[in-house]
Amino acid sequence: MGTRKTGGLPARLDNVRRRFERWRQGREPGTRIPERLWSAAVKAASRYGISRTATVLRIDYYSLKSRLEEESGSCAASEATPEVAFVELAAPAGIASGHCVLELQDAAGSKMRVELSGFEAPDLAALTRSFREDQP
Repeated sequence: MGTRKTGGLPARLDNVRRRFERWRQGREPGTRIPERLWSAAVKAASRYGISRTATVLRIDYYSLKSRLEEESGSCAASEATPEVAFVELAAPAGIASGHCVLELQDAAGSKMRVELSGFEAPDLAALTRSFREDQP
C-alpha cells in the first residue's frame, strides 16, 4: 500500500487519522469502529468539517454526519434556554419622564405639535387619539 500525503493537515486531525490507521492494521475483518474512535472523529468533524474529516479518516460521510448531529442535538437540548417573550417594563410611579416633542399630521394636512415634559404614556395615547378623532 502506498503512503498517503498528509502534509497540510492540522495536527489534531492527523493524530486522529493515525489512530484510525493503527486500529485498521490490528482489527479483525468485520469489526465495527470503536466508540472512542467515533468520538474522536465527531470532535474532529465539529472543528474541521464533516467532509474533510470523513475523507481524511476514510469513513462514511453520512455516518459521521449523523453522529455529529446526534451529539449536537444532545448538547443543544441540555443547553437550551427557554424562549424569551416580550416583557414590558413600566417606570415606577412618581418618576418624571423625559422631554418629548410630538408632531402629528393627517392626510388632509392638519398638523399638531406638542412638547411634553414629565408625561405618562397613557396621556400621550389619549392626546393622539383625540387629534385623530376630531378630524372631519
